[in-house]
Amino acid sequence: MNKLSKGEETLAILLRHYRIPSVREYKFHSIRKWRFDFAIGDDPQIAKIAIEVEGGIHTNGRHTRGGGYSSDLIKYNAALLGGWKVLRYTTSQISPAVIDDIKLLMKD
Repeated sequence: MNKLSKGEETLAILLRHYRIPSVREYKFHSIRKWRFDFAIGDDPQIAKIAIEVEGGIHTNGRHTRGGGYSSDLIKYNAALLGGWKVLRYTTSQISPAVIDDIKLLMKD
């Protein structure tokens, strides 16, 4: 498992605080090596809720450069086609409001 970014660490703390079960670096695709930063639920394969924390958006990071952005689109579209609901946030957006979003999806 990679070292947590600031946004991922903050989200991990929030998830623990609100007692929302999650799995870090969850591999969701059987062929590709794609992983979600967080998959929600005791059994993420049932809940199919994922969270991605997009870092480096103001520093020309991987997620905002052409190739990285295009690769992310392929990954997120594959996730959607596989039945996943993916919430995406920047590091600065990680707050208790994210928990509200998760709880709304968990009701579905």
